Amino acid sequence: MTQRFQLALNVEDLDIAIEYYGKLFGAQVNKRKPGYANFSIESPPLKLVLFENPGATERINHLGVENFEQADVDSAIERFTAAGIADEQEVAETCCYAQQNKIWSTDPTGIRWEWYRLLQDTEDPGGHGYPRSEGTGVCCTNLPV
Repeated sequence: MTQRFQLALNVEDLDIAIEYYGKLFGAQVNKRKPGYANFSIESPPLKLVLFENPGATERINHLGVENFEQADVDSAIERFTAAGIADEQEVAETCCYAQQNKIWSTDPTGIRWEWYRLLQDTEDPGGHGYPRSEGTGVCCTNLPV
């Protein structure tokens, strides 16, 4: 597997969401931090990210593709740039308790997409993610420090 789909959700209560999604996918939480959790699910290949964001106007925080090879991120950067859909490129930025390389794009309805590669886990929540529409927060910046 060189890539997996990412679904990042805003949830009202992190504990309840972790319990539900653990049962739904038959999986254990991979990373748990204040206001944040993720599951690395093998089948179907999915990175499920949960942001505790009570009152968020949108349940989808953002979508993405986790890449295990930098060449796949580089290819997405070239493809997005050539197509005129590239937003912000981040190199070794810390977001969601991880250092990552990524490129962001926004679909015509405003849904944010990230193509990214995890470089290393960190204890820092970061918060350098690209802003979402008003009221939905940004990647990690609404997490408690």
